[in-house]
Amino acid sequence: MEAARLGGREADVAPAPDPTGGRLAGWTPADPGPLGLAAFAGTTFMLSLINAGLVGDKHIPGGGLLPLVAGLALAYGGLAQLLAGLWEFRTGNTFGAVAFCSYGAFWISFFLIVQLGVPAVAKGAPGELFSGLGLYLWMWGIFTTYMFIASLRTTGAVSLVFLLLAVTFILLGIGNSALSGTTNVTNNTIKIGGYVGIATAAAAWYASFAAVINSTFGRVIAPVFPLRRA
Repeated sequence: MEAARLGGREADVAPAPDPTGGRLAGWTPADPGPLGLAAFAGTTFMLSLINAGLVGDKHIPGGGLLPLVAGLALAYGGLAQLLAGLWEFRTGNTFGAVAFCSYGAFWISFFLIVQLGVPAVAKGAPGELFSGLGLYLWMWGIFTTYMFIASLRTTGAVSLVFLLLAVTFILLGIGNSALSGTTNVTNNTIKIGGYVGIATAAAAWYASFAAVINSTFGRVIAPVFPLRRA
């Protein structure tokens, strides 16, 4: 009896993932991964174009387009990814749940930074703006690096996304930290980070496309190169 009570308590704390993905309950949930990847890719693509200096006014931080990206970040990169992450919990995919919920929160926090944080800091202590952004990006670079290590047991397509994303965050962290105390917005490291970010978005779009088209056609049309060993 005591063992049964302990077993029930353990299940409440850390329930085992449902290997059927909900099928025993009479329904099969769709894979939320392609939605999360597409939401991440689209928002990353727009912001990376700005960081690379390919769009927007080069003499204005963020090219003057950050408010537009912020709206997409909140609705698509943020909310859509967060919802995808919550559904990954339902399918028992710990990696997907942590990744999508985290990056969904990243884009929501980006929206808040652009709308509330940047104007306040720029007005009160402009020299600290880029220093704070550098710290913020370094934190995400560290998180993405260990998620990249975990991704080595998923697919080559997903691992490539996390590798490029880790490099993007680190480059942007270095670039923004170097801009501390100056208004120079033509930092070459940030531009390089922008180009790597574009490559990251392309890789994420491919991974999303492959998952959707392979599921739709019922066979492998676009390979994702599984890394998990039997």
